Amino acid sequence: MSIPQSGGGLIERHEQMAEYIAAGSKLKADWRMGTEHEKFGYLIDTLEPLPYDGPRSVKAMLEGLRERFGWAPILEGGNIIGLKKGGANVSLEPGGQFELSGAPVATMQDTAAELSSHLAEVHAIAEPMGVAFMGIGAAPVWTHAEMPVMPKGRYRLMTDYMGRVGTHGTQMMYRTCTVQVNLDFSSESDMVKKLRVAIALQPVATALFASSPFFEGKLNGHKSWRSRIWRGLDNARTGTLPFVFQDGMGFERWVDWVLDVPMYFVYRDGKYINALGQSFRAFLKGELLALPGEKPTLSDFADHMTTVFPEARVKQYIEMRGADCGNQAMLNALPAFWVGLMYDQGALDAAWDIVRHWTPETREELRIAASEQALQARAGSVVMADLAREVLTLSDSGLKARGHGEGAFLAPLHEEVATGRTQADILLDHYHGDWKGDLSKVYDFCRL
Repeated sequence: MSIPQSGGGLIERHEQMAEYIAAGSKLKADWRMGTEHEKFGYLIDTLEPLPYDGPRSVKAMLEGLRERFGWAPILEGGNIIGLKKGGANVSLEPGGQFELSGAPVATMQDTAAELSSHLAEVHAIAEPMGVAFMGIGAAPVWTHAEMPVMPKGRYRLMTDYMGRVGTHGTQMMYRTCTVQVNLDFSSESDMVKKLRVAIALQPVATALFASSPFFEGKLNGHKSWRSRIWRGLDNARTGTLPFVFQDGMGFERWVDWVLDVPMYFVYRDGKYINALGQSFRAFLKGELLALPGEKPTLSDFADHMTTVFPEARVKQYIEMRGADCGNQAMLNALPAFWVGLMYDQGALDAAWDIVRHWTPETREELRIAASEQALQARAGSVVMADLAREVLTLSDSGLKARGHGEGAFLAPLHEEVATGRTQADILLDHYHGDWKGDLSKVYDFCRL
């Protein structure tokens, strides 16, 4: 989840919002990658989720990182709810999932080094407390009632609303973990092509990174239950966005869609003001019920953009949002996969050639099939195993063209397409084999 945005004055012209997004455009030489991942903390002796407060807790983790490694605290209502240092942030998801939002860096070696450093710091604080973290797409055993609640006003508002607009929203908030990468664009046309490829091929990432076949202590019938959850979240703010593939797509069209998504909140003076279900368009007119007579700033618009959750999302960069969390090698493979496709023009053009003629129905069918069957998925004439192999080859070629020696980070994905076995398949093999259905084994197996 995003932290409150800052900067930006009053919105006086409608065009300012598109201009705000366009201001993220960068020369290719300045393109960077920023990798984010979430992970579940748990108590090693009891296998219970990590609470917010106490001697073994999320709070103790944050304070330990602050004191020992020089992170600056982020506070809300007197509670420590995150950390920041050198362009990176550590933040909390609603159920205490521990998230690293990495600094923008130039190469895969940089993002891999950042991840290694972060995990080393986490281990240094966690292990003496008898705490560990696991990389998996959905909590395999814990129920909603067992999950802690983080002291963040944004989450209190969202929890109630999620229960009214969808069937799986609170599952997403409290019991899923993802890995994503944020990538740059050079222009409006570059953004459009990258976003189209990102949304169309997000099911490939879902398949390759599937790691959530268990939920509430049993099989759930999917290899990525996390992906299934997103389909039951809130149709107003999720999905594969057919309008993105239509003529006229650009910064203004993205703004128009975001403005039609109902609001969650307005952030003022360190507090979240309830604006659930209200209209940002009304806000622009000074008619928001939550703040009558007040008009929004660009910071308010930036906050509102963080409350839309499609398969790929535009801010002043593009977020790739289709993957389950996994082991350390997979956390590095995700940014490598998308950088190879997006940051080499030849690879991007070839990827667009693959998907440009797909119908909205094909894209949605592939999304559903990927969550259920991963690399065994099919959607009409599209065979996921073949598609993944073709796309991975393009990514590999794109990384080679960058000339930084980054291709090795794709090794776990090459193994998957060669064997047809994802993280979910390996977990299922253990579950039916040597674990004999005992899911207590999953914690050690998925420990980061």
